[in-house]
Amino acid sequence: MAEASKTKPTQRRRSPRRTSTAKPAARGPSGVSQDRARPVYLVDGARTPFLRARGKPGPFTPVDLAVQCGRPLLARQPFAAEDFDFVILGCVNVIADEMNPARVAALRLGMGDAMRAFSVQINCGSGMLSIDNGFRMIEAGKADLVLAGGAEALSYAPLVLSSNAAAWFGRFAMAKTAWERVAAIGAFRPDMAKPVIGLERGLTDPVTDLGMGQTAEVIGHIFGIAREAADAYALESHQRLARAQAEGHLKGEVIVSVARDGTLYDHDDGVRPDTSMEKLAKLKPAFEKPYGEVTPGNSSQITDGASWVVLASEEAVKKHKLEPLARVVDSEWAALDPSIMGLGPTLCCTALAERRGLAREDIDLWELNEAFAAQVLACLAAWEDEEYCRKVLGLEAPYGAIPRDRLNVDGGAISLGHPVGTSGNRIVLHLVNAMRRLGLKRGMASECIGGGQGGAMLLEVV
Repeated sequence: MAEASKTKPTQRRRSPRRTSTAKPAARGPSGVSQDRARPVYLVDGARTPFLRARGKPGPFTPVDLAVQCGRPLLARQPFAAEDFDFVILGCVNVIADEMNPARVAALRLGMGDAMRAFSVQINCGSGMLSIDNGFRMIEAGKADLVLAGGAEALSYAPLVLSSNAAAWFGRFAMAKTAWERVAAIGAFRPDMAKPVIGLERGLTDPVTDLGMGQTAEVIGHIFGIAREAADAYALESHQRLARAQAEGHLKGEVIVSVARDGTLYDHDDGVRPDTSMEKLAKLKPAFEKPYGEVTPGNSSQITDGASWVVLASEEAVKKHKLEPLARVVDSEWAALDPSIMGLGPTLCCTALAERRGLAREDIDLWELNEAFAAQVLACLAAWEDEEYCRKVLGLEAPYGAIPRDRLNVDGGAISLGHPVGTSGNRIVLHLVNAMRRLGLKRGMASECIGGGQGGAMLLEVV
């Protein structure tokens, strides 16, 4: 692991909005005056079951998942599929047969040849970015109905050739004479036949050359997150998801998916309700052998899944007699050193709450994507650390502790899985559903983002 000291990060948060003497809340990120911005509502949403990757391509491609989720969601709307203004889909691992998966999904969903659709990619925040794009369009008066989602099939991550192998194949293909082909064959080396695992490289930051798990090791070391604490958090995630499934809390959120062979998938299959601290303690470090703290048991799972939400303007709500579930209030994106990318939520959540004049106690429920248990616990520790809050977040005092009974109340990516382009969408949808179930009003959804970024979204139940 890259050498990491116990010294807290000291780079102050840089707010992209504080470039003038105007009040930070005067205009939203879209540039629209908040006095004139139109309200935006989340009126419906659904997702597929999250299916754990099992060493081979799963039953659904990214667009298959988007269609499986989208068909029943569109069918229950009181307006036609063609009435949407835009379709926006987050997807990171786009496969060659589905370029611009948003457009492919829209066409397969029967939304019409004239449907405008585009895909977005910001790594782990892609599914939330799709919502943010739709939110800003409606807020600015450029749309009234937007279908925003995320779809990811990590089981379809490709095996790719090394650069040396690609160069050899190019040389062989360009050979024009028999002697040139013989010379090319003679230059072949056995190691050229060994493929590179695309997902492994995709989860490695190209600037720092650290894998995402290694960045979790870094911030876990900085904030003193013990292996036992990370395992205890992972166990709690599995217990919470198992309880949510048993009590039917996900029933209205998860849509049954049917594979081409007729197999039905009706639940998230990564949960391990029988796990224990003893079982988790036996797992070896996954990223920093032999002394690391991050293991497969306290990391998010490699998973396939899709999620959609329906966004509507106030005019669309009235026209189609829709019943809003929540209002999208605001969003924030932040960036930081890629080697400590897991701390991204502390930057964007704090900035968003500060801009809205909200204290920590004003947030009733939190969804913080569980990329790694050490990463979540490091964020919680950072918010309670006086030095970090002063030097990095620009606060006069620690932000304070987020109550664990208000954080990821039904489990998260450790037990559920983390289909990268989807997770940001799922946590927004689930945050809304959980707030309504628990009778709460205001919630914050956030995720760290590979490459050194973070995203957050503030919602209020209507």
